[in-house]
Amino acid sequence: MVWPIPDGTALSGTSVRLTTLDPAADARELFHALDHDRVWAHVPWRPTDPESFEQFLRVRGAEPAWHLWTVRTARPVGDLPAGAVVGITSYLDVVPRDARLEIGMTLYNPGVWSTAVNPEAKLLLLQYAFEALSVGRVQLKTDVRNTRSQQAISRLGAQYEGTLRRSFRREDGTVRDSVLFSITVDDWPAVRDRLTDRLGVSAGPGPAQRAN
Repeated sequence: MVWPIPDGTALSGTSVRLTTLDPAADARELFHALDHDRVWAHVPWRPTDPESFEQFLRVRGAEPAWHLWTVRTARPVGDLPAGAVVGITSYLDVVPRDARLEIGMTLYNPGVWSTAVNPEAKLLLLQYAFEALSVGRVQLKTDVRNTRSQQAISRLGAQYEGTLRRSFRREDGTVRDSVLFSITVDDWPAVRDRLTDRLGVSAGPGPAQRAN
């Protein structure tokens, strides 16, 4: 497995562009894009201001087993113009020795929910993981109460693996069970075809590009 990701890598699709998150440059736009109760309903912590969000992103981004991406629109989506910051997603819990990682900490502005943004971002992340980083397993997990997220993950073609009981405590003090899904390198060709057919795009030779 190849890790870390080279500096300047960007993943570009028809509807979205993913760039390595820069806390100083991106935190304020991200905070305002994500400042909706529905976005944070199943997340164990919510930032109170751009400064606290920037600090959180700096800490996460400094961890060697994480890579944070800023999600922008590549063309107008709904009421949002091309180039708008609409979310965040991440590779996390990366274990190069075992060639595995998780895609998570994915949050989007509600204005892009139920659009091509999430499935295309997942296509770019999965394609880069399997075809550029030589990953063997990608896992995804979500709150057992977050049925919308579970349905979205299932539609990707990910396989349900089970429920992690009492996996961590939510901000409201309740204890969360997490639903676990995975995609392996053996699953990837079928998942790729399913996503590209759904989006009406070609997977192409690979999404890795150098940012200008």
